[in-house]
Amino acid sequence: MSPPSQSSRTQKSTSVAPRKKTTALPKDLLTVADIPRDTIHHLITLAQKMKAARRQGRATFPLKGKTLGLIFEKPSTRTRVSFEAGMNQLGGQAIFLASEKIQLSRGESLADTAKVLTRYLDGLVVRTFNQASLEEWAQHTSIPVINGLTDDCHPCQALADLLTIVEHRDHAKGLKLAYIGDGNNITHSLVEIGAKVGMHVIVGCPKGYEPDPRIIEAAQIEGQQTGARIEITHDPKIAATDADVIYTDVWISMGQEHEQQPRMSALTPYQVNSQLMKEAKPDALVMHCLPAHRGEEITEEVLDGPQSVVLDQAENRLHIQKAILLEWLGRSPS
Repeated sequence: MSPPSQSSRTQKSTSVAPRKKTTALPKDLLTVADIPRDTIHHLITLAQKMKAARRQGRATFPLKGKTLGLIFEKPSTRTRVSFEAGMNQLGGQAIFLASEKIQLSRGESLADTAKVLTRYLDGLVVRTFNQASLEEWAQHTSIPVINGLTDDCHPCQALADLLTIVEHRDHAKGLKLAYIGDGNNITHSLVEIGAKVGMHVIVGCPKGYEPDPRIIEAAQIEGQQTGARIEITHDPKIAATDADVIYTDVWISMGQEHEQQPRMSALTPYQVNSQLMKEAKPDALVMHCLPAHRGEEITEEVLDGPQSVVLDQAENRLHIQKAILLEWLGRSPS
């Protein structure tokens, strides 16, 4: 079986188009591309403060009285727990709303549900399949809508990844991140955040599994202003050469189970293993957004090795989520 055509992959991302540049904080957090550069740097600094305060046992409750709703159409561990725990630690509360447990599952329109939830909640995290559905939630609410993952983007993960890189390297500008594997939602958000902060991102992927070309083009244009280089290659060794960060993700994302055979065939040469790591810098960080399929996209030796920072990434979902909540749901501390 042949891999999916570029046209079929692009069709899934038709709602993700470059947006008008803005320096103001948008009402919603839908993509990394929506976030002003200054806000990205502010979120990283704020998350570092949140992390330090938690480790020192200093608790503050700036979101006391606030309620966050979480509408999830996909399974989740890190996104759900980090948002629920983060909201609780900031003094607010979170309500988890599985889509099959509310009236959406019985035919109520998304618009009606969104308008009602606006009257109850102070913010909403939506984890869904289509970016267009996420944007419809945002359209029909006056409260902030935060992207908890779509098939096209995972901005909260990319922000946590940036926080992790900054923690381990003190900066991101000028570093080279090599993403190896399927050009998926993680790839899109990494490319966008790299362009925002001047980090070079090179994607090593098979033909037919490239990221959305419009997202790449928009990131390349942004990168001209920040010094970032955004590139695609079909050779994983070229992508990994002299990389400061090697990043990978699962080959079969939620909803793609029917594509297992062609995906495994096309992506097997793109496994992150000890041989590929020899192409990167000796101290290159190994990153994976988890969950991982050991022995598929990454070997156990590399995932659990001394260069791996995957648990730091996972922990940093909590701290960046708290920074996002403070920024979008309440006034963040100076």
